Amino acid sequence: MEIRKTFASNLRLMRQTKGLSQEELAHRAEIDRTYVSSLERGIYSPSIDVLEKLASALGVSPGELIRPHE
Repeated sequence: MEIRKTFASNLRLMRQTKGLSQEELAHRAEIDRTYVSSLERGIYSPSIDVLEKLASALGVSPGELIRPHE
């Protein structure tokens, strides 16, 4: 699985596991909700700064967001 798809899948799974809406995650990460949606659908790849903001908002390390599932 390519890294963009892995990230998109992990982001959606972690957000849902935490019980957060896309809007709430976007608010916590200080990014736009439509951008969260695009990231989860694999349309865009995040910058390093956005990756760090999302990881912080989810309470995980940036590496967990890009780590492939086994």
